Amino acid sequence: MLKHKGFPGRLPGTDYHFTLRRFNPRGVTPLIRRERYPDRKPADRRADAAFFAALWDHFRDEPFERGNLDAGRLSWLFGREVLPATDPFDPASYEATLVINEAVARASFPEVFE
Repeated sequence: MLKHKGFPGRLPGTDYHFTLRRFNPRGVTPLIRRERYPDRKPADRRADAAFFAALWDHFRDEPFERGNLDAGRLSWLFGREVLPATDPFDPASYEATLVINEAVARASFPEVFE
């Protein structure tokens, strides 16, 4: 599992994790598309924005390997702001390659691009 050096491990002051410390011996958690409903807690929305900002700062529009990025946090962005970069795509692989969909991300998180 690739560890992304310099990527923040969590949202400061919270328990919202952005990365894994070690691989899961029971298997890789697959990426799924999770719906972000308008009534989500403000803290959850801040975590999504901070995680996306970290992704943008770290990778920009270049394809990147999933590696030690948290599947739960990625799943809130998967299928919209973060897309598979390869076909076929294995959602249950640490080696899966992803890419940021900049057009959708600019609409979803305009504060990141200011």
